[in-house]
Amino acid sequence: MLSIDYRLDTNVMGLRSWTFRANKGIRNMASHIHARNITTHDPIQVKLLEEQCIVIDENDQQIGADTKKNCHRMENIDKGLLHRAFSVFLFNSKKELLLQQRSDAKITFPGYWTNTCCSHPLSVEDELDVQDNIGVKRAARRKLQHELGIKPEQVPLEAFDYLTRIHYKATSDGQWGEHEIDYILFLQQDVDLDLNTNEIQNIKFVTQDQLRNFIERSKLDDIKITPWFSLITERFLYTWWNNLHNLDAFKDHISVHRML
Repeated sequence: MLSIDYRLDTNVMGLRSWTFRANKGIRNMASHIHARNITTHDPIQVKLLEEQCIVIDENDQQIGADTKKNCHRMENIDKGLLHRAFSVFLFNSKKELLLQQRSDAKITFPGYWTNTCCSHPLSVEDELDVQDNIGVKRAARRKLQHELGIKPEQVPLEAFDYLTRIHYKATSDGQWGEHEIDYILFLQQDVDLDLNTNEIQNIKFVTQDQLRNFIERSKLDDIKITPWFSLITERFLYTWWNNLHNLDAFKDHISVHRML
């Protein structure tokens, strides 16, 4: 049986990271297994697995950093590895919500429909900044440009409304999954789009009624919806959507809503 152990090390910056520990034979075996799995995936997406995510405890306190690959492997998630994430909900001036369908090249939840943009702040200085949650907002603006081609000047940082956080866990295919504390960001802007087809295969703007019908159809048709989007929709989305001009009344920066 393959035995893998992760331990927390302190690096020169005073942060801790999850470090792989195994004897030489086991390490080589594990590398071979992981390499075999990775080579079947899109090379651009595989390269992105090298990014350093922010590893946190259950109170959203940073305890280190680890690769996107390690943070999304179910064997690590099942041992408690947890990282910081965000979900952007972008509305246009008609109060329609922009949805995306994830590319089939994606390693986790390929082909699934979800909210406008979902990703991770990285363990870099600009995105580690927790004052006024500016680091998460910077990350969100970076990914809106990367995935949807939205120019940064069309989404100023002050336009993002940070509402609250959810903590959830979900498996994609048994090998890959998510375990995140997810910052929910709302944004109402009219923007120009230029899709990165390696990230996104389809988009649509929807009204509330259209989203409800879409979700109902997904239960009958071959339409897949990401688990975090389902959780947020069922628990919070429509109330917030009805109050786009009064979101301050719904902001909760203290709670982490456990939706496990």
